[in-house]
Amino acid sequence: MKPNRAVVLANLGTPDSPEVGDVRAYLRQFLSDRRIVAAPRAFWIPFLHLILLRFYAPKSAARYASIWTPDGSPQRVNIELQAESLQAGLGEEWTVRYAMRYGTPSIDDTLTALRADGVTQVLMLSLFPQFSTTTTASLYDDLNLYLKAHPSTADAPLEVTWADRWGDEPSYIAACVARIEDAWKGGRPDFARGDKLVLSFHGVPVSCPDARAYEGECRRTAELVLAGLGVTGDQGLVTFQSKFGPGEWLTPATIATMRELGPSTPRVDVFCPGFAADCLETIEEIGQLNRAAFTEAGGKEFNRIDCLNHHPAFIEALLSLTHVKR
Repeated sequence: MKPNRAVVLANLGTPDSPEVGDVRAYLRQFLSDRRIVAAPRAFWIPFLHLILLRFYAPKSAARYASIWTPDGSPQRVNIELQAESLQAGLGEEWTVRYAMRYGTPSIDDTLTALRADGVTQVLMLSLFPQFSTTTTASLYDDLNLYLKAHPSTADAPLEVTWADRWGDEPSYIAACVARIEDAWKGGRPDFARGDKLVLSFHGVPVSCPDARAYEGECRRTAELVLAGLGVTGDQGLVTFQSKFGPGEWLTPATIATMRELGPSTPRVDVFCPGFAADCLETIEEIGQLNRAAFTEAGGKEFNRIDCLNHHPAFIEALLSLTHVKR
């Protein structure tokens, strides 16, 4: 008998390939989301289709090509492994799937397939520990569109609950600590000589209605992770990355911090607690662009610590979140 309960791991998504056409299709969907770009539609949509995508998609495709693996997108590879590991942990009473806000498989397609298999209860597990309108709220939007188009009925019942805003969940904090400590098995930073640990979170525009609340959640996560590592506030820094477009974003910016640290800091280790899986923003932006900014400013050693990915401690955290919410 097939299970009637499912967990859906929800992330923002990735292009299907680094080819320009696939990247353009992904960016078209991503940048059309009002949660991502709040500019007036009458201006933004023509500009997006006629100008931005034409020039930006080839550049973005080259960036994706620089991180692509033989098995595909790093984000997709890791979320598939997360789903497989969570399925093994939950057993036959649950079905585990993943869905993307942009790209494939969509939330619509994933939920439609689950209902066709007899699933009536779904736990949507947002892979964003800290709540932001640009991430979790956008997932809400997509789910609500689906439920309006395919409402729960007596013949096809569907109950959906959420696991979100889990940035201070003890099992998640423990997973972050375990991932960093694993990276330090070859040698812990020498904080006495001035080495630094940087915890880099995705930034948001200050104009976002929840920007300061989101910043508070990020800083609370960082406080708990640093405490778990025994790292003090002057040894561990909190920064924000991935600024897109004009306007003021949360600061300090990660790349600006790298330039400031370069002349006086022998070693910098960077970990991104808000990213459940490695992606363009962690591998290319942190591992390539921020590394270059640090070394060009005089820094000697730069270490990008892998994201949580399918680390056993993170699978335990996902299991914990599932058990709490079911």
